Amino acid sequence: MASVLIPLAQGCEELEAVTIIDLLRRAEINVVTAGLDENNIKASRGVVLVPDVELSNVSAQSFDMIILPGGLPGADFLNDDCRIHRLLCEMNEQRKWVAAICAAPKVLASAGLLENKKVTSYPGSLEDYDVSGMVITNASVVVDGHIVTSRGPGTAMDFALTLIELLCGEEKRKAVEKPLLRPEYSGENQIN
Repeated sequence: MASVLIPLAQGCEELEAVTIIDLLRRAEINVVTAGLDENNIKASRGVVLVPDVELSNVSAQSFDMIILPGGLPGADFLNDDCRIHRLLCEMNEQRKWVAAICAAPKVLASAGLLENKKVTSYPGSLEDYDVSGMVITNASVVVDGHIVTSRGPGTAMDFALTLIELLCGEEKRKAVEKPLLRPEYSGENQIN
């Protein structure tokens, strides 16, 4: 069974965090959420999240992937934590999956993981980073090598489903996606 670490910081984007946690657990992936300290997480819209463990109690060797939810100031708190940078670098060195959504790709840039990578992020999140060879796109989800990035709350489901496919294969992704009843957007809404 695949195992994933999702660090949670105060002010993270709850739609992203909860969507990723929920869908990966539907895929029977072992998801461990880790707070930066022993406190519950008050997300950007006031939702309180209860991490499984405190970050100091985990190691990169235990996981196949690390996923950083975005949101502000959550992504800034992740970026300011040297333990996050250490975990990202260890996962990268071991060629394990490293993923970030919304504002969190800037943590990957700060950790030195986006050189010569094609990426996406929330608009404006990466523009201040002078990373050699980094190409910023407007795509919903970008996979470049073992680095996965996504744009924001509206792309969280596509991001999570992509992560499931990378960890467990296309059939597992389809098995998780089908009962979600995701419609193709036609631009038409029915309001009575």
